[in-house]
Amino acid sequence: MSSDRRDLYNGFGDTYSRTFEMVVTPLIFGLIGWFLDGRFDTRPVLALTLGLAVFGYEIWKLSRFYLEQSKREDRKILGGRADG
Repeated sequence: MSSDRRDLYNGFGDTYSRTFEMVVTPLIFGLIGWFLDGRFDTRPVLALTLGLAVFGYEIWKLSRFYLEQSKREDRKILGGRADG
């Protein structure tokens, strides 16, 4: 298998795992919030707060990852002359 094809397949796998993480993690925290809302009779405040906070964190983490990856690729292409 060629290096390009292997990189492509790894890219698909990485994208799938990041998508799964972006959906499942806020869902889990939202369910925890839903359980706590039931215990404290505050439905749906904690479920929405936890779910949206974790979703925001996932967006931030994903954007930082892609920004760093983009900088690495720029440095590789430009031979270490990329700013940043």
